[in-house]
Amino acid sequence: MPKWRGMAADLGASNGRTVLGEYDGAKVSLAEVSRFSNVPINLGGTLYWNFLGLFREVVAGLSKSSSQGKPPVSLGIDSWAVDFGLLDASGELMQNPRHYRDHHNEGMMQEVFARIPGAIVYERTGIQLMQINTLYQLMFLRLYRPALLQGAKVLLLFPDLMIYFLTGVKIAEFTNATTTQLFNPYLGTWDQELMSKLDLPRQIFAPIVSPFQVIGPLRPDIVSANRTEKLSVVTVGEHDTASAVFAIPYEAENYAYISSGTWSLVGTVSEKPLITELTAKYNFTNEGGVNGNYRVLKNVMGLWLLQEVLRRLDQAGQSFSYSDLSALALKAQAFECVIDPDGSDFLAPVNMIEAIQAYCLRTHQSKPSNPGAISRVIFESLALKYRFVIEKLEQVTGRSLEVIHIVGGGVHNELLCQMTADATHKPVLAGPAEATIIGNICAQLIAVKELGPAEVPLLVRNSFPPQVYTPQKDRSAWDQAYLKLLSLMGERGA
Repeated sequence: MPKWRGMAADLGASNGRTVLGEYDGAKVSLAEVSRFSNVPINLGGTLYWNFLGLFREVVAGLSKSSSQGKPPVSLGIDSWAVDFGLLDASGELMQNPRHYRDHHNEGMMQEVFARIPGAIVYERTGIQLMQINTLYQLMFLRLYRPALLQGAKVLLLFPDLMIYFLTGVKIAEFTNATTTQLFNPYLGTWDQELMSKLDLPRQIFAPIVSPFQVIGPLRPDIVSANRTEKLSVVTVGEHDTASAVFAIPYEAENYAYISSGTWSLVGTVSEKPLITELTAKYNFTNEGGVNGNYRVLKNVMGLWLLQEVLRRLDQAGQSFSYSDLSALALKAQAFECVIDPDGSDFLAPVNMIEAIQAYCLRTHQSKPSNPGAISRVIFESLALKYRFVIEKLEQVTGRSLEVIHIVGGGVHNELLCQMTADATHKPVLAGPAEATIIGNICAQLIAVKELGPAEVPLLVRNSFPPQVYTPQKDRSAWDQAYLKLLSLMGERGA
């Protein structure tokens, strides 16, 4: 019998899972209970998340686990950041949360900066300026859906919305709250002055709660309707990247990390936020960590590019898997083209393949003409962009980052892991792939007093040993390709 059993509900941008974690006093083991798609819905020209469907899946995962005789004693929820739901005076959800890729966010940064300069917004929050941020989504509602915003009594970020409908408790978990660009790290709370200057309703924001807290039991109706055992819902690193970084099995402090999935979050850990002219210049963000520290990082577009290529190929009747594309990329010509993965061309194109080809032609490069060539362009360009971000991290922190930890689903892409080592000239330790789930589970263990925060890295190393990738000795080809990336970024003013 395990010493402890808990459930992690991990909601990603393309799919979600419920996973049981068991702890025997020395190691953690995982068992997937359910997996489900997370498909956004375009309704009336607006892109929404299917919150109701995702909530049903989380509850079904709890019910299934209990029916199998493995009831968890706690539950933690993590998801992507920035998106939220609004509750009315009766505690009812006013509409499904909008998707951060919804086109209505376009132009909202300019609306905010017309009232408060972007430099001041960054200085007050330390969060990179991106149109997906909660701040700009709220500006859209203020300008174009004022009745909705005026009728709202509470704003809850996505995992906090789940917690509310599970427990009836309204909170804002720290790691997720920091991503909104409405949190002031100097004050340690919501930036009321910033909200006031933008005429945003200050009263709708829930109290901020740190990880490792027991929030409460499930609502009685959920327990009875789903035959779930009573359990405690606890706060974990509710921003999925915070949970993933919490599970990094580091030994030395001077490391960079890449949380590799739909997005690649490239960063390092700092005891305090780094908000300087240099971090502003490179648009680094300061997001809260599970331990109350800060994750100084930058978003890189990540495997979204490959996901969209695969989706387009599937629509064209060409059946490939991710491993197929990696195998074809390995055989393709090296450094045929370089793209900047963070170019606006790749945020939400109708056709990712055509967007990559058009970018290459526009920048006077050859046109990658087959799936292998296109995939290789993506992998090489991602590895080169990682190098750029890590070099800037070393600059802003004043530290040499000796090793790179890659966690998340991207660790399964061995070619990209090796290319990252080659491009950066640094050893890569890849794993665990399930870092978000593991970080979620470890936070629960701390909340129920089974584990201390300092014990987490060793527990993860013992339970899920990482794979090591050593950089190749010949650097010349990668260095030349890196110069091409820098040139391309200069052309677009980065």
